[in-house]
Amino acid sequence: MAVLMGTKDGAAFIGEQLDSLLAQSWPQVDLWVSDDGSTDATLAIVEAWRERWDKGSLTLVQGPRKGFAANFRSMIVDPSIDADFYAFCDQDDVWEPDRLESAIRWMKGEEEKMPLLFCSRTATISQTGVPAGHSPLFKRPPSFRNALVQSIAGGNTMLFNRAARELLAKASAGTEFVSHDWWVYLIVTAASGKVRYEPRPLVRYRQHGANLVGANVSWKARLSRLGRLFKGQFATWTDANLAGLAVNGDLISRDAAACLSLFIKAREGNVFRHFRLLGKSGVYRQTFMGTLGLYLAFFWRRI
Repeated sequence: MAVLMGTKDGAAFIGEQLDSLLAQSWPQVDLWVSDDGSTDATLAIVEAWRERWDKGSLTLVQGPRKGFAANFRSMIVDPSIDADFYAFCDQDDVWEPDRLESAIRWMKGEEEKMPLLFCSRTATISQTGVPAGHSPLFKRPPSFRNALVQSIAGGNTMLFNRAARELLAKASAGTEFVSHDWWVYLIVTAASGKVRYEPRPLVRYRQHGANLVGANVSWKARLSRLGRLFKGQFATWTDANLAGLAVNGDLISRDAAACLSLFIKAREGNVFRHFRLLGKSGVYRQTFMGTLGLYLAFFWRRI
């Protein structure tokens, strides 16, 4: 089991996160820390943890210093990181004790050669650790048709098997991505992998400053997401995802390729063509309001 932690100036909270990793019920954990240019005490704290880390190895490497997505990408493609299972890890969260075991137990009951991705809801906490709510509870099934237009879980909740890692390493070798969580969901489903969305929060996701209020489930937060959609930010992210898929056509299943073709065509032409091809593609967001917003964005050419 390899935990891939991205760090940058995380001295204030990384100790609590490392405590929760050490308390995991899964016995063997090799921790890889990729630091993206910390100027605080993060590196010293990680180095001091070497003597305490008795669950496996602890390796500290220098990240590419190009942002969080590039930092996680560097670990995805690093051939020296070898394990049967992999988990992304942020520097300031707190994991529930069975966070790793819950995912691995599910994976051990599935086909080993199939790309597998486990993700979950989060319980949000304030900067000081006070409970503040939960991320949305999604009920529609995970799929490529959903992944094209939505990322359903944070990377800090994701765990994947060796087959998925090999797939992701190949897909990420020739392209960058906007966000590692959305990219993983997209690629695993594109290749007919299996995704497990766990409704029980297994990660306490620390919110900072103004991000705290609403805990991602208030109407204010939902309107904020719709605002980004109509401003065209969503279209920029979609462009990046489609460009990444374009260079990985050999990894995409026939069904996903057919859906992708219809989705791309739906972004072109007049409004009637938009809606007809979008409906035919079968893409969806997890909620009725989210899907309605998707269709409105197509109408206003914001996707």
